[in-house]
Amino acid sequence: MAVTTPSQLSWADCPAVEQDAQRVSGAWVFRGTRIPVAALFENLEDGVSLSEFVEIFPGVTQQQARLVLDHAARSTAAIPA
Repeated sequence: MAVTTPSQLSWADCPAVEQDAQRVSGAWVFRGTRIPVAALFENLEDGVSLSEFVEIFPGVTQQQARLVLDHAARSTAAIPA
């Protein structure tokens, strides 16, 4: 079974993130920050809670993190198996 990673998702319609080719090598980042979206997933995989994540990465709000997780869940659910 193939696993979809955050970098394979389309983030263009997620209001919590943005992309600029001139920042962070064009990676998708949390809007208004230089924090890559991938950092959220990496930290969650390492056992960091959502609350801890927003403490570790000032500038990212709980709302932004939840929007990213919701977007990822909806996007992966829409991918045919």
